[in-house]
Amino acid sequence: MKSYREVIELNVPSRRDYVNITPKVESALRKSGIQEGLCLVNAMHITASVYINDDEPGLLKDYDDWLEGLAPHEPVSRYRHNGYEDNGDAHLKRQIMGREVVVAVTGAKLDFGPWEQIFYGEFDGRRKKRILIKIIGE
Repeated sequence: MKSYREVIELNVPSRRDYVNITPKVESALRKSGIQEGLCLVNAMHITASVYINDDEPGLLKDYDDWLEGLAPHEPVSRYRHNGYEDNGDAHLKRQIMGREVVVAVTGAKLDFGPWEQIFYGEFDGRRKKRILIKIIGE
């Protein structure tokens, strides 16, 4: 069994955004040379998420509205986490959206269902963050 590791960096200029990282993951898979196996994609920060869904602008806006309704950014005083930070909401949003995804690799391709894409969800942006891609298999 082989393994391949790649870290990609993003610096999202806004506080929140949803970035389709599927092309970056597919590029890593090609570099790995792995034909059959598993691909893990992990947000390496506690205020960001990786998830799978449809790349449709209305859905991305619905996610943002829904998450902001569940854990609104302001007033920041509502969160006990915020001793000196203003990102208590970002931690909660990440918990809801998840830390990582695992996708099967079949025939050197990500084995997706219809419309599936991998997204990076940023909930406390405006600085460099990392995403781990770990691929194992043959």
